[in-house]
Amino acid sequence: MLIGVMSDSHDNMPQIQKAVDLFNARNVEHVIHAGDFGAPFTFRILKHLQCGFTGIYGNNDGEKLLLQKLSQGRVFKQPHVFELDGKKIVVIHEHHIVDALAASGHYDVVVYGHTHEPDLRTIGKTLLVNPGETGGWLYGKSTVALVDLQALSAEIVDLNS
Repeated sequence: MLIGVMSDSHDNMPQIQKAVDLFNARNVEHVIHAGDFGAPFTFRILKHLQCGFTGIYGNNDGEKLLLQKLSQGRVFKQPHVFELDGKKIVVIHEHHIVDALAASGHYDVVVYGHTHEPDLRTIGKTLLVNPGETGGWLYGKSTVALVDLQALSAEIVDLNS
């Protein structure tokens, strides 16, 4: 199963559109957003994903009620644990405990954001994925990740390439 991972989109609508276009073109089956959507109006674009969606609130997501409504109940408090394709996934925004979550051995994939810097690595048998910043505001590089759940492998994709 191929999934898309994005984070820290921070209202950058053109970059969010590029991410949605990429995920739809690559036929991803699910997209995870690791927080900091920005405003709820980001769902004007995210609603065009042609797959399942799961998101969590980040530290900059203030309008939680409207995000919840426009996402049709698919944005959750963190940490959020769920399964896809037989793999146990935990999604958290901040980075402080991701190594411990991975080292615990309880999860196949740990997804996080907040740092705005891509990070793909393995601890034990757990894949850690930070897609970097979709919005591109902080470091000027707008990125997402594609994750193959069966192979437990991932790649970072630059949306401006």
